[in-house]
Amino acid sequence: MRRDGTGGQISDRYGPMTSTASTSTASTFHYSEGDPPHPARARAILKAHPEVRSLIGRNPWTGLIIVLVVSLQIAIAAWLGSLGLGYWWLTLIVAYLVGAFANHSMYVAIHDAIHNLIFTNRTLNKLIAIVADLPNAVPGAMGFGMCHLSHHAHLGNSESDTDVANEWEARLVGNRWYMKALWLLLCPFFQATRIMRLRANAPGNPWILTNIAIVVVFDVLMVVVFGWNALLYLFASFVFSIGLHPLGARWIQEHHSFEGEQETFSYYGPLNLVSLNIGYHNEHHDFPSIPWNRLPQLRKMAPEFYDSLKSLPSLSGLLVRFIFDPRYSLYSRVVREG
Repeated sequence: MRRDGTGGQISDRYGPMTSTASTSTASTFHYSEGDPPHPARARAILKAHPEVRSLIGRNPWTGLIIVLVVSLQIAIAAWLGSLGLGYWWLTLIVAYLVGAFANHSMYVAIHDAIHNLIFTNRTLNKLIAIVADLPNAVPGAMGFGMCHLSHHAHLGNSESDTDVANEWEARLVGNRWYMKALWLLLCPFFQATRIMRLRANAPGNPWILTNIAIVVVFDVLMVVVFGWNALLYLFASFVFSIGLHPLGARWIQEHHSFEGEQETFSYYGPLNLVSLNIGYHNEHHDFPSIPWNRLPQLRKMAPEFYDSLKSLPSLSGLLVRFIFDPRYSLYSRVVREG
C-alpha cells in the first residue's frame, strides 16, 4: 500500500502492490482508493493563477485545419487509387510515413470537437468531427466522443473508462513482446470491444448512426471514383495512426503508470506539432475546456504544478520500451473500482 501522490492510496487488488519496475511480470492493475488528481490540481492552479481562466474558450481555426488535412488525404488517396492495387506496397509505405500523421491529427481535432472547443454551437462541433472522421474509413468519431467524455468523468474506473483495457485483453496480451506489438497494431479494434462496458452504452444514438452513414457513403464514393487502392490508403492510415507507430505510443504515454505512482503523463516533444499538442495530457485533463493551441501557455503560467511531474521524452523510445520490456503490460496503470 502506498500513496498515489494526491493523498489516495494505491494497492494491488489482491494484497500489497509491488512496483512493476521491480518485477518481471504484472498480472493485476494498480487499484487506487483516492480520487483522480486532476480536479484538485485544477482548483489549486486557479487559486494560484486566476489568469489561467483567460485560456478557456474555443479555437475555430481548428475547423480550417480539418478541411485542409481531409482534402490532403483525399488527394493522396486519389493519386494512389489511380495507380491501382498493384501498388499496394507503396500505399502502405505512404500510409505509414504520411497518412498516419494526418489521420492522427484528425483524431485530436475530433477530440477537441467532442469537448466543444472548436465552435460555440454543439451541433457544428459534431458535424465537423464527422468531417474529420472521413479519412479514417472506419466511422468512430461519435462513438469515441461518448467513450471519451466518460473517460474524463470516470478516469481509471474499471467499468466506465474505456481507456482501461479489458481484463481478458490484458491477460491475453500479457508480457510477451510480440503480443504487445500485435495489440498496438490492432489497438483501434481492441478499443471498440470496450464500449459495451459503458452503462450509458447507446448503439442507437442518432449521431452515431449519422456518423456511420456518412462515412460509409464516403467510402463507397472513394472506391467508385478512385478505386480500391484509395480506400486501402485511408484504412491503412487509420490503423497506423493509432496503432503500431510512434504516434500510437500515445495510448501508452497518456495513462500507463509503469511505477504505479502517477496516473497521467505528458509528452512535450516535437510530435506535438502534428498531433495538436495532445501530448500535454496532464494539462488537458486538468482543464479540458482549454483548446489544444493554448495548452503550452497553461504549462508556462503554472510551471510549479507541471515541472514536478514526470513526463516522457520520446514516443518512439516509449514504443520500443513498452514492447520489449517484459516488466510493462496493459496492467501497468492505476484503476478504480466501479
